[in-house]
Amino acid sequence: MYLEKVNPYSIVKQHSRNKLHISERIRMLFDRNSFTEYYPAAERYPEYDGVITGYGTIFGQKVYFYGQDFTYMGGTFGYQHSQQIIAILRAAIEDRKPIIGIYDGGGARIQEGAASVAGCGELFRLNTEASGVIPQIAIIAGTCAGGAVYSPGLTDFIFTIDEISNLFVTGAKVINKVQGTDYLIEELGGAPIHSGISGVAHFREPDERSCYEKVRKLIDMLPPCYSEARIFQRTAYHEKDNSDIRTFLPKNKQDVYDVRTIICELLDDSGFLEVHKEFAKNIVVGFGTLGGITVGVVANQTLYHNGSIDCDAADKAARFVQYCDCYNIPILTLADSTGFVMEAEQEYKGLIRHGAKMIHAYGNATTIRLTVILRKAYGGPYIFMGCKQLGADRHYVWPEAEVAVMKAEGAVAVISHGQLAKLEGVDRETYLKEQLEAYQKRYMNSDMVLNRHFVDEEIRPEDTGKILYQDLLRLSGMPENKRLSKKHSNPPV
Repeated sequence: MYLEKVNPYSIVKQHSRNKLHISERIRMLFDRNSFTEYYPAAERYPEYDGVITGYGTIFGQKVYFYGQDFTYMGGTFGYQHSQQIIAILRAAIEDRKPIIGIYDGGGARIQEGAASVAGCGELFRLNTEASGVIPQIAIIAGTCAGGAVYSPGLTDFIFTIDEISNLFVTGAKVINKVQGTDYLIEELGGAPIHSGISGVAHFREPDERSCYEKVRKLIDMLPPCYSEARIFQRTAYHEKDNSDIRTFLPKNKQDVYDVRTIICELLDDSGFLEVHKEFAKNIVVGFGTLGGITVGVVANQTLYHNGSIDCDAADKAARFVQYCDCYNIPILTLADSTGFVMEAEQEYKGLIRHGAKMIHAYGNATTIRLTVILRKAYGGPYIFMGCKQLGADRHYVWPEAEVAVMKAEGAVAVISHGQLAKLEGVDRETYLKEQLEAYQKRYMNSDMVLNRHFVDEEIRPEDTGKILYQDLLRLSGMPENKRLSKKHSNPPV
């Protein structure tokens, strides 16, 4: 096998580029001495062509693997190279186990002409077939360019590494020549660009070692395939002392706070693995465990845009909800938002279309969905954040939570427009104050949604974790909601 014959010069060559060799990456990623090289397409393609394939274990879980060797023809995608990846991916699908790919190459192999492009096309099709069947994780540990970027683009999670990862369709040289610009390669495809601006990358790590550690942690949280039990428990539930959880919310409802403090308080002490941390920061998504049960969390983040939803936040939440539903991972939604980001740019970008993705994801999901309104849920976000009317299994509110169409100021301006137009000065100010107080008293609460059973129950913050855990156990034995018979839905992508 190739790993037994690695030329020491190849390792030195990679180190000169401040990168690890593929053999070193495998050792960091898999449990000690667990990796076995495996080439399902070896009879058809016996010669080494710059990609290592095989399987090993991560925390005891079997995981398949392919990794490009940059020291062989720059890690480029030739036809045989693609066929080796396709073969191991097909083996992972048949075995119903996750697969990890390390991308470190210069794109399609020019010397092979259309054959290399055809190989990429075949790989893309299998990436698509594997989607929703087994978890696919891509690590960009070098350059991934041209059409080849769409293989990682079709996976579930993309990891990037500072000063190493570069992911782009068109290189800086070409763009600079066409546009007369002077972009650097990192300015178009570097890790910060794709983790914080484009949203292509789900994780950005400072170095390779921390990247592989984070990948291992993610694998440990995910079910190996879609057909696993709806939830899985590996530890006994130990009730946490959440008596101080109320203190994390500011007394003034207009003040902001970090919703991750609430998330971490509710979840087990093993912590919260945030996904897309640097992209669309006004919404938080990620994985954690509750009593050992893996859950996906979606929460409004008031630190940014006061938790309001924009195009990117809707896309981020929709994709995450859809992923959790693929693998029957229960979804915990924490709502605290006053509406949408009110900017003309958002309308131009298609806030209606992007927001519809979020509605479609929640409405189409059949996994367990539990929602808690922490402070505020005005208008659209009440619906968007996993409401009962979209199919949530349980929908709760915390005491003093506000569920309304919009802020009192906006509502009164509409409702009392005619009378306000007739008044001036002190009379206008007095009347406005009276109307605001009346509206807040009557509508800025959760009485209506509780009385009409639009939500299930008001619960104490300190009891929330225990209640959600009991819901998970109770709902895990119930059959999934049946969808209408159809080929598939047509989400507003």
